[in-house]
Amino acid sequence: MPPTEAARERLADVPDLIVSTGAPLSRYTRFGVGGPADILAETGSAEAFAAALDIARASGLPTVVIGEGTNLIASDGGFRGIVLRYRGDRLDASGDAVAADAGAVLQDLVDFAVGRGLRGLETLAGIPGSVGAAVYGNAGAYGHSISERVAAVRYHDGRQIQVAPNPECGFEYRGSVFKRNRGWVIFSVELLLDSGDAGALRQTADEILRIRNRKFPATMKCAGSIFKNLMVKDLPAPVAAGIPSSAVRDGKVAAAWFLEQAGATGMARGDIRVADHHANLIYNAGAGTAADLCALIADLKARVRERFGIEIEEEVQYIGDAGGSSDHFDAEPPRR
Repeated sequence: MPPTEAARERLADVPDLIVSTGAPLSRYTRFGVGGPADILAETGSAEAFAAALDIARASGLPTVVIGEGTNLIASDGGFRGIVLRYRGDRLDASGDAVAADAGAVLQDLVDFAVGRGLRGLETLAGIPGSVGAAVYGNAGAYGHSISERVAAVRYHDGRQIQVAPNPECGFEYRGSVFKRNRGWVIFSVELLLDSGDAGALRQTADEILRIRNRKFPATMKCAGSIFKNLMVKDLPAPVAAGIPSSAVRDGKVAAAWFLEQAGATGMARGDIRVADHHANLIYNAGAGTAADLCALIADLKARVRERFGIEIEEEVQYIGDAGGSSDHFDAEPPRR
């Protein structure tokens, strides 16, 4: 029996696991691009997910884990292997502590905390994606990141379920130890918040959401900002010297500033376009493809490289051969 069919049959025997074949990944990415996955298995049960992970690794087939797909670019050719998706979305509160499953929508977590008068997550309002992805990429805005509130993360390291307290999470700007270890899968996070006034928190979150929705409408097929902002201290001195003080905030300069200087605004390739109002926003205007999206990203990076001699780095991740890579974690368990 071919390995793919054998793996599909074993996955189908796992309780609470939904298994499909040939599912278009365009349904699972906010960009709306991506061909079919050989196997897609999804569940809201951590136990079922762990079982599926064991089967996937034992099969030797390429395997990748996805969440809400906000920051994913899936190849037009799809994924030749197994795609696993964790959908657990539990949200619980006890005093100032909140527990959230990785599959919960980040905005739902923000609303959950704000509604209970718990302060610390309101600046994350409007950031698309799941809680797990937010922890994985240390999502943040307005000078704050989710890492400031993480007490511990429950995850699977390829062999067993582990719990990492905040200092072991290796948080950094838009990164974490989970992002550096692709085989680790986040199941849930415990957050410690502060008591606050629910009305004032709601007002703050709603204003941030209004601003974000104006820049990144919920109906737009995009990932929000496509490139990471840059730390001024890490830039070559001549480049840093040429940046106006008005473009610097909290020691960072927006990638959009470099892109604007490089003439990115309004560029397009097929139906993939750079927004007229935001040079760091790329969106699919209709029938865009992953190939055009990757080509436009490469063009933008080349323009900034030529203009400033620096590299800008994507926030997005690639699946399959999108972006010239085959993004998956190894069948062998990662070593901690």
